[in-house]
Amino acid sequence: MNIATSIERLRAMPAMLALPAGIFALLALMVLPIPPLLLDVFFVLNIAIAVAVLMVALNARRPLDFSSFPTVLLFATLLRLALNVASTRIVLMSGHEGGAAAGEVIESFGAFLVGGNFAVGLFVFAILMIINMIVITKGAGRVSEVSARFVLDALPGKQMAIDADIAAGLITADEARERRRDVTVEADFYGSMDGASKFVKGDAIAALLILGVNIIAGFALGMISHGLSAGEAGAVYVTLAVGDALVAQVPALLLSIAAAAIVTRVADTRDLAGQIGGQFAEPRGWLPVALILGAIGLVPAMPQMIFLPGAAIAGAIWWLLKRRAAAPPPAPVPEARPAPDAITLEDVSDETLVTIALGYGLVPLVDEEAKGGEQTAPLIARITGIRKQLSRDLGFVLPQFRIRDSLDLPAQDYNVLLGGVSIARGTVKPGKLLAIDAGEVRAGHGLTGEATRDPSFDCPALWIAPSTRDHAVAEGFLVVDPATVIATHANQALLAEAHQLLGPDEVREWVDSLKARAPALVEAVTPEPLSLAALTRTLRALLADGIGLAHPQPLFTSLALALQKTSDFDAVIDAVRADLGARLIARIAAPGEPLKVATLDAGLESAILGGMIDPSTGQPLIEPDCGSMIAREVNRLADAEQGAIALIVQPPARRALAALLKQRAPRCLVLSIAELPPTQPIAVVGVIGEAAPPEAPALAAPEAREPSP
Repeated sequence: MNIATSIERLRAMPAMLALPAGIFALLALMVLPIPPLLLDVFFVLNIAIAVAVLMVALNARRPLDFSSFPTVLLFATLLRLALNVASTRIVLMSGHEGGAAAGEVIESFGAFLVGGNFAVGLFVFAILMIINMIVITKGAGRVSEVSARFVLDALPGKQMAIDADIAAGLITADEARERRRDVTVEADFYGSMDGASKFVKGDAIAALLILGVNIIAGFALGMISHGLSAGEAGAVYVTLAVGDALVAQVPALLLSIAAAAIVTRVADTRDLAGQIGGQFAEPRGWLPVALILGAIGLVPAMPQMIFLPGAAIAGAIWWLLKRRAAAPPPAPVPEARPAPDAITLEDVSDETLVTIALGYGLVPLVDEEAKGGEQTAPLIARITGIRKQLSRDLGFVLPQFRIRDSLDLPAQDYNVLLGGVSIARGTVKPGKLLAIDAGEVRAGHGLTGEATRDPSFDCPALWIAPSTRDHAVAEGFLVVDPATVIATHANQALLAEAHQLLGPDEVREWVDSLKARAPALVEAVTPEPLSLAALTRTLRALLADGIGLAHPQPLFTSLALALQKTSDFDAVIDAVRADLGARLIARIAAPGEPLKVATLDAGLESAILGGMIDPSTGQPLIEPDCGSMIAREVNRLADAEQGAIALIVQPPARRALAALLKQRAPRCLVLSIAELPPTQPIAVVGVIGEAAPPEAPALAAPEAREPSP
């Protein structure tokens, strides 16, 4: 145990000992005689506690805000009963000496509240008992019983609703635990209140019995032990007994009101006073009150000096509430305008990660004004569509894109920026369509237009007039509008740089979503052994290698298994790639289809692995001429196969070759031999660096022999 823990426990020691000390004090009140002055102090304390409990109950916004009420009610009842026992002892032992012998509080209640007439005191006490037992306590007990039954019946449905919200991803695991705790506390609270209401009823019965004991015993002791007459004994002991009963009954009535207020509350964001006041603020309810009071006041036999002012007050309340309801809402306070020379951080920084800048000639593509009954902002819809598609493909929600105009660009140019760095730029022709030759255009099509190339896939294309669209489609062209050109180009550029879109906030949201479904799996990876920063770095590396986050459970499982073997960053990435090799291959080969594979010549691969090593990364360095040759051969094989191919290499050479071919040969997927699933059929399409076989020497023709002489 450390020093800080010991200090905290020492600080909490008084609070921990307060409750046991209070219980032992209650027992002492019951069995030990106490002086009248101390009894007066405890009576005042009892009244103060009852008032405090009532105020807390009235100010609670919902019943669970005072969840300790059943226990507080138990201890308050014990205190009152202990005081009844202590006061009974003093009244019976010293009552013959006069009213002051039992303490000033009992004497005051017996003399002032009932005028010293014990008969009046008995009637007042009986009325308080009727109010407490029959009206408040009985009603509160019934409400507690019904509430407890309904809460317990609804408990399975609430638990199922929480499980359904978790399964749907609407709440996190922490929110689910908090809601389950609230449901459990609610069930325990109403169950406890059902039993606690019996405390109040039992306390009222005990007060009635204690009063009877005090009266009978007072008569007997006064006449037998102290030689008082029946009238004298009744005047002394009955008055003190009634005063004692009233002293105990007032806080009992307050606690009964508190219990009834708690169990009849409806959950609201306001306290009880605000809730009632807000619901009585409807002006339509006060006009009938004013009319009815005025009509009663006009009856000759009625006290008009009371009813008519009451009607006037109700009418004034109605008029004020109606005027307040009809008043316009207060105008918003205008924001203070900054000084013309003030410069804020928002003025000099761009918090948007992805920005699409447009030349002034492309502004109509994002103009939201309607023309001819149609919206003329196609680019916004296209950008929203690619953001949703990218989010689905990558497995996390991409941040909001920003579209703005730029005077730095030519009129018909656009620029896609990621973190302020341009990743794609092109030119479109507003008012025209782009007809793309994707390889299916018939020869001699006769379509005319401005020749260009598609910026997304580098295919030959033509800018054509919209009137020739049908002709272009009939000839085999793929026809798209300028907004689609920009959106598709941005989609391809962002997909290639997807790892830069993933930050700690996106990773935290992604992990929280997975934690709701597989909390144990998440705990095996983060926060130990991988912190949020380390996990972000790992996931960005996997995204850069083409492994999306759309299916988090198998990815996290592979990551957890890899972390059991090693903590080295590169080794973890290689292990996850090897485990998810089928996902990588699915990018370029359909299920059951042979994977088109190219390999390096053994000598070339050995030369790469045995050459120079980059001291900063530990990866082999590829000579420029060798790298150009490999890229050229890979592109030649991809052209021959008319599609993507995979280059299979040894694991130590994968990173260097992948970095080499990422830009030079984008249709080639570099895989290590360990990442190739054993069941994957392959078709070798070429060996790069293989020397051409030497030509066989031609056989010389036999020389003609001269005939021998």
